[in-house]
Amino acid sequence: MKKHLYSLMILSLMTLGLNAQDNSKKAPAANPNAPEISFESEMHDYGTIPYGGNGTYEFKFTNTGKEPLVISNARGSCGCTVPSWPKEPILKGHTGVINVHYDTKRPGPFTKTVTVSSNGTTAEKVLTIKGVVESKEQTESGTPVKKDNSMAPKETSTPFAN
Repeated sequence: MKKHLYSLMILSLMTLGLNAQDNSKKAPAANPNAPEISFESEMHDYGTIPYGGNGTYEFKFTNTGKEPLVISNARGSCGCTVPSWPKEPILKGHTGVINVHYDTKRPGPFTKTVTVSSNGTTAEKVLTIKGVVESKEQTESGTPVKKDNSMAPKETSTPFAN
């Protein structure tokens, strides 16, 4: 009885092993003439930016492939990072620019990404921006100050009594 049980177990394991073989189709060969997007730099560090300062940067790229490059989309990781990209095809050997604008009215450190989708051999490239936005100017009491505005709070010499 044990002999039949062991034989049945071995037969079952062999059957499972045969079914585990990879029957999937092979991926099609890559197009050797496909376009390829090559960036001068995929990361930009703004360093320290003043509150409300210029948060725009140009990521320059070249089509190093043999066919025209078409950028179908560029998505920022949040609403504070807005990319713009060329809508027309970029021919072989030609260059283009992806402009990225970060909203510098958000004080503090930041690291954001822009995902660029194209028909290149690498379908998606991720660009990164980072930096620190300085805090808005404040009075000694800690309230924000609006410049050139007669309605802005003014610093007084007498502190509030508790």
